[in-house]
Amino acid sequence: MRMTIVTMKHPLLTSLSLAALVGTAFGQPVAGPVSSAAPLALVTTVRAQDPAADKNPEIAAKIEKAKGLWGDRKGAKDADVIAVIDELNQVYKTCGPKDKASIVSFLGKTFELKRDEVSEGVPNNKIMLAAAVSLGEMGSEAVKTLEAWIDHKTLRKDLALQSRLILSLGKTKDAAATKTLIKLLEHKDAPLVSAAAQGLGEFDKVDLKIRKDAFESMLKVLMSALNTKDSNPQDLIAKDRYDVIASPIITSLGKLSGHNERDPQEWQRWWNKNKSKDWDKAE
Repeated sequence: MRMTIVTMKHPLLTSLSLAALVGTAFGQPVAGPVSSAAPLALVTTVRAQDPAADKNPEIAAKIEKAKGLWGDRKGAKDADVIAVIDELNQVYKTCGPKDKASIVSFLGKTFELKRDEVSEGVPNNKIMLAAAVSLGEMGSEAVKTLEAWIDHKTLRKDLALQSRLILSLGKTKDAAATKTLIKLLEHKDAPLVSAAAQGLGEFDKVDLKIRKDAFESMLKVLMSALNTKDSNPQDLIAKDRYDVIASPIITSLGKLSGHNERDPQEWQRWWNKNKSKDWDKAE
């Protein structure tokens, strides 16, 4: 049985544009849009696969095709590689465990690619952003790969990509990922703290103890940033850090607790009163 998937506008490229917006919002320029040479319409024929089946030769062929397009540091065929990443993303959930592992491994390899900057300070990271977006859709199987590249020394300066990796780690909704996200709340770069807080907001359905641990950690970071800002109104760095992290933390506090506040002090009072209660019982 075969099925045809037609995507008039590349869905992954749409996600990639969102990742670019995240980067520019943090003041970190991201490589420009995918080349106009990229196909506007992509017609992909893939074989529907029994979930129990595995080692599909079509999956292996797509991976090898993408590797053959990696090319040199200029990345002239990067748009074509992204198209293959999208194809693999679309069929991932129908794959067996070995094919899933092959896809995740392939996506992990994209973070090893070397690309020349588009211009000074502007990374050519389109493939990596696309891979990071896809990994976020792949659940528990992608957690170790995402964690391996978060704060990796070769990618550390690319805050847009780091933010995307962190957000995707949250998107996996694997409760084990909360440990890494909680550690990232102490990161020196405020945009990554913001991403970690947003990632933790994805875990509103996990065990209550995990939610409370994440809630308490975020609240401590929020109150510390607030106290630092208020103790020295002339400290613009402290003010900027607070401004970047406050809103995403407050939003995620609401998601994890099912309660709504906007004032940090009110959140602290709520926590003091409710930290030992069962948040899942109606008040």
